[in-house]
Formats: sequence, C-alpha cells, structure tokens
Amino acid sequence: MSLNPATPENIIDYVLDEIDLVLVMSVNPGFGGQSFIASQLTKVRRIREMIDRRPIRLEVDGGVSAETIAAIVEAGADTFVAGSAVFRGAGSASYAANIEALRAAAASAGSIVV
Repeated sequence: MSLNPATPENIIDYVLDEIDLVLVMSVNPGFGGQSFIASQLTKVRRIREMIDRRPIRLEVDGGVSAETIAAIVEAGADTFVAGSAVFRGAGSASYAANIEALRAAAASAGSIVV
C-alpha cells in the first residue's frame, strides 16, 4: 500500500490484515532530488501505531538522506528508499561512503540497518 503526502493514513484501516508493507511517500512522486516533507513524520508515527504488532514493513521513500533518516527511524519506519542521497558524487567510492553515512545516521537513531 502506498500513500502520497496528501493521502491520510486512515485509508489503510480496511486492509491492515491483508498487507505486508506500507510505503509513505515523503515527497510528491515524479522526480528525484526533492526535499523531504517533514509533516510525513507524523504520518509515519501514526501508521506505526496502527500497524502495532502486525508483520508489516513501514517504508519511507523521498528525501531520505543522512540528514533525515534518523528522524524517519525515530518516527517508526524500518525500510528506506534513498536515491539521490546514494548517487551523489562520482563513482562507487562516493556511493559506498554515502551508503555508510546513511547506515550510521540510521544506527544512531536505533535502527538495525544492513
């Protein structure tokens, strides 16, 4: 189930027992490099409460970076999509450093990231 920024979280109420992943878009879909919409953190928190103990992943896509991922983890997300934050720079060494920065920032917020 995917929710755009303007979609309220209660839309997933009727399918909670049928899904295994909720994707919160934290930018308006369309192109990469957009800034994270901070109001989506509240939505992530509310969805985490709705999921409760169900085996449902909570994913965030859009504006995920080393600067935003800790707040996203703290809000309750456990899965992340990072495009521009990973592919900044030139070549595999830059990409590896970017991924490590994301992992470190997520770990500082308590997430176990592989």
